[in-house]
Order: sequence, then C-alpha cells, then structure tokens
Amino acid sequence: MSSFRRWVEKAEATGLEAIGRFVRHLRKDWAAVENAVRHAWSNGPVEGHINPLKMLKRQLYGRAKFVLLSARSLALTA
Repeated sequence: MSSFRRWVEKAEATGLEAIGRFVRHLRKDWAAVENAVRHAWSNGPVEGHINPLKMLKRQLYGRAKFVLLSARSLALTA
C-alpha cells in the first residue's frame, strides 16, 4: 500500500468533517490523484509562459486598441 493511501485512510479516521469532505472529492477521480502523486510531471513551465500573456490581456481588456496590445505583447517576447 502506498504512503498516500495510508495518509488518506488516516485522514478519514480523524472524523473531521472538512478532511472527510476533501477525501471524498479525491476519491471521485482517484486515478488522476494517484497519477499526480506518483509521477514527477509538471505543467509549471507552460503556465510560466501563459501567465504573462493572460496578465497583459486583463490589463488591456476594453482599454486599448490592437496597436497597443501588439506592442505590449511583442515586448514580452523580445
């Protein structure tokens, strides 16, 4: 038995409602949770590139024309 499964069983045994609710939600997609714990894969580098673009979009949404948006986005890639 994995240490994660043991942790889940101990968490359920605490009797605390919030932890029990958390574990119930984990069990809804148990295969995905186990894979996330087992594998050392991360989408952090992808999110690191997307985040500045999303921030730029939020800053300029509704306040600037396409010319300013393209100038700001080109500055991010340079």
